[in-house]
Amino acid sequence: MPLALVTGAARANSIAAGIVPRLQHAGWTVVTSDLTDADVVADLSTHEGPEALIAEVNRSHGAISALILSHAHDVQSGILDTTAESFDRHVAVNARASLLLIAAFARQAGEDGGAIVALTSDHVTGNLPYGASKGALDRLVISAARELGPRGISANVLNPGPIDTGWMDDETRDALAAATPLGRLGRPADVAATVEFLVSDEGRWISGQLLNTDGAFSARY
Repeated sequence: MPLALVTGAARANSIAAGIVPRLQHAGWTVVTSDLTDADVVADLSTHEGPEALIAEVNRSHGAISALILSHAHDVQSGILDTTAESFDRHVAVNARASLLLIAAFARQAGEDGGAIVALTSDHVTGNLPYGASKGALDRLVISAARELGPRGISANVLNPGPIDTGWMDDETRDALAAATPLGRLGRPADVAATVEFLVSDEGRWISGQLLNTDGAFSARY
């Protein structure tokens, strides 16, 4: 069975936790990583962590065919209260680690190539370091599609819009659902269905795209 690595999969209600069973049902062997409570524990904030994670999965399970980047560091702050230390950590986890994971994934990919899917966000105002680092992630992944395409590797970014993974109160949940043209919030299962297609043989012709999979939330204006 093909092997997928899903990062950021520790929390039971996370988007990654929705992706894992969907891929398993589709016939994938799935390995998860996070700081705690995952198949492989990895600290992606370090220079060494990303490459060490790929190496450990290779040793324990074999070559990875799909890399799903769902990890994130997120501490809300704005222009006036974002510290240099906070900004650096967001960039380290959300952007630099993703670059290093993508590079290590590409180096170990076989002749059949593989697929990369990264989860992003356009939430920036009031959440500046998170949104800025996700913007960097977008560019990295789209660049990967161009550079790694000759190796048979597809790469896409998914923006799922607002997904209730436990961070919303009732007022926020109702407001965001009302602002979504399809009339409800997205669910991890919605994201998982798109990820499954993009990493499949049929879906890998789609590459170099930033896809809004958000029930038309991003098209509301």
